[in-house]
Amino acid sequence: MLISKLLGIGIILGSVMVKVPQIVKLVRSGTAEGLSFQSVLLELLALSGTMVYSITHGFPFSSWGEVLFLMIQTLIISFLIQHLRGRTALGALALAVYFALIAILLSPVIPMVVVTLLQAANVPAIIISRLLQAATNYRSGHTGQLSAVTVTLLFLGSLARIFTSVQETGDPLMSLTYVVSSACNGLIFAQLLYYWNVSSAADKKRKKKRH
Repeated sequence: MLISKLLGIGIILGSVMVKVPQIVKLVRSGTAEGLSFQSVLLELLALSGTMVYSITHGFPFSSWGEVLFLMIQTLIISFLIQHLRGRTALGALALAVYFALIAILLSPVIPMVVVTLLQAANVPAIIISRLLQAATNYRSGHTGQLSAVTVTLLFLGSLARIFTSVQETGDPLMSLTYVVSSACNGLIFAQLLYYWNVSSAADKKRKKKRH
């Protein structure tokens, strides 16, 4: 249990910055090439479901805290994708709707069965989310603006979470979510290694400008 607690705290501390490399890469490149917006939305759904489920069940923060920070960073990425594609107003509206939905889900008016169903929906949401990103990578023949640091940390973090969720929550639904997440993150990580030396069109254009 002590190892689980320490590992959980370590995951939470790491999650504060885990998607920052991805955000920085988007801002610097000025393009969202290679990123699937639908994949990001489904990832956001999965993160939100886990957060709401954990809060309503009173799980210790050390068992799910990274979800909060990943959620905030994923929201920023979703807005940046819309902004970089010339749909800033739509991105801002989506943020407002999202926060309103979270407030409703955390309110006492929502039955526990709805919260449980939302968490159960995480498994297909995670699978579809990662398959959409994997399909985008395959069609493009590269991983575009995906950050190697972010992908690697997400993969390692989800693996570690399998152990901590079993130790700290004993909830099979939470454990299953992290097992599926690890497998799907592993797929994107494998693609990252496979396409490691392949440059995207945006990267090639920037290299030409430098020369």
